[in-house]
Amino acid sequence: MVLKTFGWSFAVTALGLVAAVFYGGWTAFGLVAILSVLEVSLSFDNAVVNAGVLKKMSEFWQKIFLTIGILIAVFGMRLVFPVVIVSITAQLGPIEAIDLALNDHARYEELVTDAHPAIAAFGGMFLLMIFLDFVFQDRDIKWLAWLERPLAKLGKIDMLAACVALIILLITATTFAVHAHQYGGVYVDKSSTVLLAGVAGLITYMVVGGLSGFFEDKLEEEEEREHEAEEEAKRAGKPVSAAKLVGKAAFFMFMYLEVLDASFSFDGVIGAFAVSNDPVVIALGLGIGAMYVRSLTVYLVRQGTLDDYVYLEHGAHYAIGALAAILLITIQYEVPEVVTGLIGVALIAWSFWSSVRRNQRLKDHEEKEEEVLAAEEV
Repeated sequence: MVLKTFGWSFAVTALGLVAAVFYGGWTAFGLVAILSVLEVSLSFDNAVVNAGVLKKMSEFWQKIFLTIGILIAVFGMRLVFPVVIVSITAQLGPIEAIDLALNDHARYEELVTDAHPAIAAFGGMFLLMIFLDFVFQDRDIKWLAWLERPLAKLGKIDMLAACVALIILLITATTFAVHAHQYGGVYVDKSSTVLLAGVAGLITYMVVGGLSGFFEDKLEEEEEREHEAEEEAKRAGKPVSAAKLVGKAAFFMFMYLEVLDASFSFDGVIGAFAVSNDPVVIALGLGIGAMYVRSLTVYLVRQGTLDDYVYLEHGAHYAIGALAAILLITIQYEVPEVVTGLIGVALIAWSFWSSVRRNQRLKDHEEKEEEVLAAEEV
């Protein structure tokens, strides 16, 4: 099971490390290894959230996620995206931006850093909406009940998540970004840039999430019509498989996953420059890490981990909320990557431990009930 799920990750790791040695010797080898670990540590919560979406999809679309999806994740977000950002912000042609990335690493890093407020605002707002939609929704299973119950009641107010997100964006744009950043001795106000990028992130979430939700609802309608046929199959002793997202529904859920992955990767791409400013080394390291995140996602789905440890999804969404806050804070202040990674890992570890305790309590309760029934029979 492990080899089947992580086989491609192992292969990509070997190829990536060999390529690093050929490209920049053992120094590049070490940097790529460090960046791989950094990406996995920062994106474990991404894998948990992805698994919650991916488990609804057919095996075909799960394979698409691991193949075409990884191409988008590695080459799109880890290699092409930074170059595109540099090209847009510096008003350079694509060829010039690529030449700059390969031949003038210091200038390339400077331009990517200059674009960070816009990147952080876009990704921060997208992730913030995911977190708010989760905590404002009433759920049967609650982890931090003292917090989630009142938030679920507030969530009955229409468009509350969008309103809260926009208020936070306004505060961020007028508090953090209004403090000018100094680039080459010239002070530049980033407030308008942050505001526009944040609104773009909010719109992206609404469009992609809305479309995926629409087609998922369509699928549920089809499932209801097929319910009677499934009942007949059960009575006839025929196997009945759980409905999985297919067609348009699966396509838009796939697109949602890709945008979600893009938002998660923002902090990793920017933070990678603290380790190296070579775009090839960054792409190799983060690409290997992204492959493990995807394999871990599929592993969680196939093992049914989210069903066994019910608070994991809660912990991952709280980690998303923390990451969204950190991205918005980094518009003005530096936050060490180790802090970003540890917060996510700590929240997920806490939710896992809470799930284990819950399972043990349920098991003890069932055993006591069995003892009582056995005593009554005697």
